[in-house]
Amino acid sequence: MDRLIYTAMTGAKHAFLQQSGVANNLANASTIGFRAMEHKFRSVPVEGTGEATRAFVVDASVADTFDQGPMMATGRPLDVAVRGAGWIAVEGANGQEAYTRAGNLQINANGQLQTASGLNVLSDGGPIAIPPDNSITIAPDGTISVVPLFGTPNNTNEVGRIKLVNPPENELVRGDDGLFRTTNGQPAEADADVRLAPETLEGSNVNPVDSMVSLISIARQFEMHMKMLQTADTNAAKASQILSMN
Repeated sequence: MDRLIYTAMTGAKHAFLQQSGVANNLANASTIGFRAMEHKFRSVPVEGTGEATRAFVVDASVADTFDQGPMMATGRPLDVAVRGAGWIAVEGANGQEAYTRAGNLQINANGQLQTASGLNVLSDGGPIAIPPDNSITIAPDGTISVVPLFGTPNNTNEVGRIKLVNPPENELVRGDDGLFRTTNGQPAEADADVRLAPETLEGSNVNPVDSMVSLISIARQFEMHMKMLQTADTNAAKASQILSMN
C-alpha cells in the first residue's frame, strides 16, 4: 500500500509544480523576448533497510527554451530584436552584468538608454548616454548614431555601441528577475557576429496553444494521482476491517 502512496504523492506534487511552470509560461506569452521554461523530472528509488521497491519523483532541473520568438516590425527607432542567437547586455539591479532579449528600449530623464523595466543598457565602456534633441538610429551591429534635430543638418555622431554577447546556452542561468547571467558570474565577451534587427521586436517563444493543451493534460494527471491516493486509503481501510474481523 505504501508503494502506491509514495508514487501517487510525489507524482501529484510535481504535477502541481509543472502546472505552475506552464501557467507562468502562458502568462508571459505576450512578454517581449521571454524564454519559456520546461520542468524535467526523473524517478529516484527510496533507499532504506529493505529492497528498493519504492520510487518517488524529483524535479531534476528547469530547462530554458532558447528558440527564436516571432519577429514583429514596429517602426520605432528604439526597438531592436536579436537575430538568431545572442543577448543584449544590461546592468542588473545589483550592478552586475546580465542579459536579456527584450529590445523595447527607452531613454530616461537623465538621457541613459534603458530597457522597459528601467535597467541600463551596456556598451563595452558602461551605460550609454544619449544627448537630448537628437534623432536616434541603431545599426545591426549595435552602433548607436544620433543626428541633431537643430543646427547643422545630417551631422551624424556615434555615441556608443550596444554590447551584444553570445555565451554557450549551458553556461547561462535564469535569475528571479527574469534576466540571464553566466553560471560563473563573470561578464561574457562581446561577440561581433551577433546582429540586431532595427525597429523590430522579438515576441515570446511560448506557444499559447501548446501551453493550454499542457495545462489540461497536467490537470488530468494531477486528478489521476489524487484518485490513486483515495484508492490507497480505501484499500487500507478495508484491509484493516478484514484484519479486525479475523
